[in-house]
Amino acid sequence: MLPISNTVTIPANEIEISAIRSQGAGGQNVNKVATAIHLRFDIPASSLPDRYKERLLQLNDQRITKDGVVVIKAQEHRSQEQNREEALKRLRDLIKSAVVVPKKRKLSKPTRSSQQKRLDRKTKRGDTKASRGNLTGKDIL
Repeated sequence: MLPISNTVTIPANEIEISAIRSQGAGGQNVNKVATAIHLRFDIPASSLPDRYKERLLQLNDQRITKDGVVVIKAQEHRSQEQNREEALKRLRDLIKSAVVVPKKRKLSKPTRSSQQKRLDRKTKRGDTKASRGNLTGKDIL
């Protein structure tokens, strides 16, 4: 059983965990021991509340397939148990992050002094550029 919050938990039978061989360097241990964990979690078929499911399926995350299955591969550690815990932690974090609603941004106006400073900088910059050439504004026309 994987606790997500005080009221929401995922039963162990909804999470499919399989051990596979890790990739990359690691010597003989990598070649003979299946320490990496491949975790699969089917969102639509799960017992999660509907708002959790909707938010998860709306996420633009590469770990979620088109069918709504979360696929997580953990292979950082040398032990299978540590990788299993890491995969479950990643699944928990993914579900928690989907439920958090980002705060609505409140539009703010620039202050009067900041507007005045901006206009002063523009005027000063324009004067600097105008004083560079030997031509004045009248000579150009």
